Amino acid sequence: MRIQIVSDAWEPQVNGVVRTLQHTSAELRQMGHQVDFITPDQFRTIPCPTYPEIRLALRPAPGLAERIDSFQPAAIHIATEGPLGLAARRYCLKRGLPFTTAFHTRFPEYVHARTRLPVSWSYAFMRRFHAPATRTMVATESLRQDLAGRGFGHLAMWSRGVDIDLFKPRPKTDNGLARPIYLFVGRVAVEKNIGAFLSLDLEGTKMVVGDGPQRADLERRHADVHFVGAKYGEELAAYYANADVFVFPSLTDTFGLVVLEALASGVPVAAYPVTGPKDVINGAPVGCLDDDLEKAARSALSLNANTCREFAVERSWTACAAQFLENLAPFERDAA
Repeated sequence: MRIQIVSDAWEPQVNGVVRTLQHTSAELRQMGHQVDFITPDQFRTIPCPTYPEIRLALRPAPGLAERIDSFQPAAIHIATEGPLGLAARRYCLKRGLPFTTAFHTRFPEYVHARTRLPVSWSYAFMRRFHAPATRTMVATESLRQDLAGRGFGHLAMWSRGVDIDLFKPRPKTDNGLARPIYLFVGRVAVEKNIGAFLSLDLEGTKMVVGDGPQRADLERRHADVHFVGAKYGEELAAYYANADVFVFPSLTDTFGLVVLEALASGVPVAAYPVTGPKDVINGAPVGCLDDDLEKAARSALSLNANTCREFAVERSWTACAAQFLENLAPFERDAA
């Protein structure tokens, strides 16, 4: 099948949306499908307000239509609700083509954290954006229930996977830091609620791997925390494996791929009992979920690394891609 994926989130961004699309498309190609991406790097862009690291496509409609017409897809998936997503939505509606979408990110909460815009306004936009889709894919059951309660329809499950060959247990190294090492990996931005982790009174060392607009401010306020910047590949995997507990303070993530990466590395997780962590862990003895994050972090120290690894090995990107494929809404090419 020829599959067109449209996403406002793409390289050089490092986040769950980009990694999910990269891994899913790689699996789809291995299955014999043709996948073409439409992403911001193919257009003139402007920086996203309050988040200049993210580039937004400027007036993308003509170029997007040309790209889709040239590729002649049999299915179109719109991954994000930005300028490219809006242009692709208009393209499909104008031509009467079915399409699927995904709810990757709680943008209403993110926008509220930055601008104080009422969450209800943003959810009204999101409902309207996703309403014409044949299916809107979501990563967890609790997110599906939450969105259904907010008036979203035709919701379908699309879970996530983990690269168990890259993220795996490794011998702990002596890097001169006091143990236990409590680790956070991810975008250093206000919506990740990292301050809740950094303010915990924990013995040992707190470490942040990642970069983002809040990094400089957090470094000034938490001189005792080790900020090492963004890491990739084997270097990132080594940071995971050398930690004793992975702390995930986010209250708004829809899944949290980093949780699976930590577990695959044999590192237990401490988090709040919210959408994402509670769906991934789902009562398994691989993480501690508590409204008291400090209590969760301390309790997670006693969990078994082998159990964490065994849990993650069962979550594959192949299964994730198969689920995505089943959710698509194929059409005849001459339908346009």
